[in-house]
Amino acid sequence: MHMLPITQNRRQPSRITFIVLMIVVGLNLRPALSSLAPLLPRIASEGQLSVLALSLLTTLPVLCLGLFAPFSPWLARRLGLERSLALALIILSLGLALRGLGHAPALFSGTLLVGAAIGVLGTLLPALVKRELADSADLMTGVYTMALCLGGALGAGLSIPLADLLGSWSLSLMAWAGLALSALLAWWWIMPQPAANPEFKASPGHARALLRNPLAWQVMLFMGSQSSLAYIVFGWLPTLLVRQGYNENEAGWLMGASIMTQLISAIGAPWLARLSKDQRPAIMLVLALVAAGLLLLLLGPTSMRWPGAILLGLGQGGSFSLALTLIVLRSANASIAGELSALVQGGGYTLAAMGPLAVGLMIDAEFGIQAITWVLLTVLAFAAVMALLAGRQHRLDINHAGALITVKLKSRHE
Repeated sequence: MHMLPITQNRRQPSRITFIVLMIVVGLNLRPALSSLAPLLPRIASEGQLSVLALSLLTTLPVLCLGLFAPFSPWLARRLGLERSLALALIILSLGLALRGLGHAPALFSGTLLVGAAIGVLGTLLPALVKRELADSADLMTGVYTMALCLGGALGAGLSIPLADLLGSWSLSLMAWAGLALSALLAWWWIMPQPAANPEFKASPGHARALLRNPLAWQVMLFMGSQSSLAYIVFGWLPTLLVRQGYNENEAGWLMGASIMTQLISAIGAPWLARLSKDQRPAIMLVLALVAAGLLLLLLGPTSMRWPGAILLGLGQGGSFSLALTLIVLRSANASIAGELSALVQGGGYTLAAMGPLAVGLMIDAEFGIQAITWVLLTVLAFAAVMALLAGRQHRLDINHAGALITVKLKSRHE
């Protein structure tokens, strides 16, 4: 009871401290998702869950990301950004611990809580970056994305070793609650916890106006399509590789190496995109890398599995980083960034949830790797079309009458 006044009066941390906190929190947004995929063959071998149930298990957290992301601005208006993030970390910790109980109801309930918490965290962090580091928000979004990729790589690479060490796949899942609790303690101890954020008291009409805005939809559909591919990789890549003859450990490390490689492009892609107000060339480059990686990893010879994993990682790290960067670059202020982030990640992740479910159903129906690969490339082609529209030199702003408008930005040569 006596902590609250102290946190309210605490001074704002320095830029470096805030960046470190942002990285610590960001590390928790992917292990909960990527740590499950390498364990799916082991869970399936126990016979407790069918392939359809496992498909739903990979879809549920992504669907929750979409369903709960729109509540983030509502939470920020009532609790404040900082307290909303702390609440999400508490829920994330509880969900991870619950998943570790091992039986199906706890596994699904914990996964639901995990998805809800990550939906809130992932939506509010870009808005917080826009507020705290406005002069370099695009580059700091790359740093934040790098933390997500690192967390995802750790989750994928350490799942099987943790399960072997602890003697249980359920305890391997529960172990990640420790990382979430550490982030919660650091966040609550260092960050001020104001009761509300005035900049999030936006007009409800702005949220409705976003639903009628073509630019907002273009950013959302790009986010959704590229995220669908990312969560298919998170959910099913190890299973696909095991079906091709790789053992569990190698499949997990291939996925982990691919996600670890995302660190490079996650931080590098925003720098590349900053060379121009038009982000389309950078996005097309990273999407081409995704295509090359999928073809080599899934259809290429086994000798090309590691180059394929690296190219896939470079492409997916860059595409996700640029998708988040577009939320910041297409927003004139933190309030618009928060509302746009809620729409883009809410709608985008809801669409993205269909990807893991569809691939799971295809696996259950015994579709071949080639058919699944062509479906993934079709999704990638749609993402490219949306990127060509969302990457143009436009920005959402508020005019003198208080209405949401789309402004065309001048190029560096005009």
